[in-house]
Amino acid sequence: MPRGPREEILCGLFAEVLGVAEVGVDDSFFDLGGHSLLVTRLVSRIRTVLGAELPLQRVFRTPTVAGVADALATADQARPPVTARPRPDRLPLSYAQERLWFLDRFEGPGATYNLPLVLNLSGGLDREALRAALADVVARHEPLRTVFAEDAEGPHQVVRDDADPDLSILTTDTERLDEELSAAARRPFDLTAEPPLRVTLFETSGDEHVLLLLLHHVAADGWSLPVLAEDLATAYAARLDGAAPAWQPLPLGFADVAVWQREVLGSGDDPRSLLGGQLEFWRERLEGLPEELALPVDRPRPVVASYRGERLEFEVPAGLHARVVEVARAHRVSVFMVMQAALAALLTRLGAGTDVPIGTPVAGRGDEAMERLVGCFVNTLVLRTDTSGDPTFADLLDRVREADLAAYDHQDLPFERLVAELKPERSLARHPLVQVVLTFDTDGPAHERIRTAMPGLTVTEHAATTGAAKFDLVLGFAERRTPDGDPDGLRAALVFATDLFDETTARSLTTRFLDLLAAVAERPELPLHAVDVLVGEERVPVAGLGVEGVRSTVPELFEARVA
Repeated sequence: MPRGPREEILCGLFAEVLGVAEVGVDDSFFDLGGHSLLVTRLVSRIRTVLGAELPLQRVFRTPTVAGVADALATADQARPPVTARPRPDRLPLSYAQERLWFLDRFEGPGATYNLPLVLNLSGGLDREALRAALADVVARHEPLRTVFAEDAEGPHQVVRDDADPDLSILTTDTERLDEELSAAARRPFDLTAEPPLRVTLFETSGDEHVLLLLLHHVAADGWSLPVLAEDLATAYAARLDGAAPAWQPLPLGFADVAVWQREVLGSGDDPRSLLGGQLEFWRERLEGLPEELALPVDRPRPVVASYRGERLEFEVPAGLHARVVEVARAHRVSVFMVMQAALAALLTRLGAGTDVPIGTPVAGRGDEAMERLVGCFVNTLVLRTDTSGDPTFADLLDRVREADLAAYDHQDLPFERLVAELKPERSLARHPLVQVVLTFDTDGPAHERIRTAMPGLTVTEHAATTGAAKFDLVLGFAERRTPDGDPDGLRAALVFATDLFDETTARSLTTRFLDLLAAVAERPELPLHAVDVLVGEERVPVAGLGVEGVRSTVPELFEARVA
């Protein structure tokens, strides 16, 4: 197909977002490695470059350059971009900050929303250069020096001018390091009195250090961590030379985003606003949602959740990954949607019912100006998965695709605003609306995307955990690709609430999931009831298979035994 000016621009944008050398007019975005998060980035680039507002659904329905070009012919004009603007004296919270502030007030201070970034620093560390670099980074990113207050009008943020972070230096040894690091990562923040960044440097020997940058989620999200690490490395290199970092100024501050949200997205109370329209969508979409999923727990849910959790890691092998990719392409869905359908099918087979709400995080960075900001932009979407009627896995994929695309096109409405509107029973025992979350990352976990070089130092990421579980179950995948772009397996982890699950039960869930995924990837035409979810010793022969060894139903076996 010949290229016109619009197609030429779109080919360039596809290649830029996908990180490939060239894209043809008839190449599919998803065949070249695209996924849901990259669709969001593509739509953002189209908004900036072409000034058009393209629904995410259109990219999924017509994922080629030619298809997107046709869609742009009738697309709406892009919404106003995020820009620096006059700020009121009283700065509002962003929508994501509102949610984290509410949870802090509702649940009380704790480690549940602590976000640790831990770096091993091997070599000759200049502590004064590090201290100055930390001050540079805090001055650059407003959320790192923001505290929160509440008055008669509600909560608001106070951006402090002071950019000197509190750097604690502790001497320890390798035997005690992990214990002391874990204890430091679990210390709660007082959001009203201290900035949501705490820095600790552990010295294990003269040339060996571990740097803990502990953030509260109100100030950062997973996307922020590589940005923070890169800016710290840039500032450290400059300070070693006795200079301030010569980085490009940020186009706006995080507080500008909060002001923009109120002006452009509007209020859920106004049906004519963008958020008002989205609220109507979610009211209809989530009507009658179950209050709580019936999960295969080991013990009753406590009255007040402790939010303690543990993490199990496992792998989806490369061969199964490749088969999942084939199924996704054949059914016009993303790999994430295949994993979501498999998770919903497993939960249904384990007794959770046929109305399965699954939460998933979305980056919330729909404008290019937000990409280099440290801040909390992430939102949670409720993906309601309908497994009723014993569908085949292929049919379930169709349902998931349609439901997810509609949800992604209404992702601006803050989760806490949705909770306030739907008014589910508030409980200290469980998370509202969703208790199970699915995450998917094609670039690896956030900490594995951190590739930081600091002069005179070897920098590697150090695993750290707060031992927290925000939800009953969080199933996460990180996709790997070979240098040629072929599927190379998925790193996976299950974080489970220890209030509810023993490790043996959690591990059996990962085994069942892999078995089910392998079965439906090989035969998508299987109805859900035909997928085996038993493991190990659960597969036992039933005495008395029927006349002459012919298998019978359980009621028939019972009648025969009685007779």
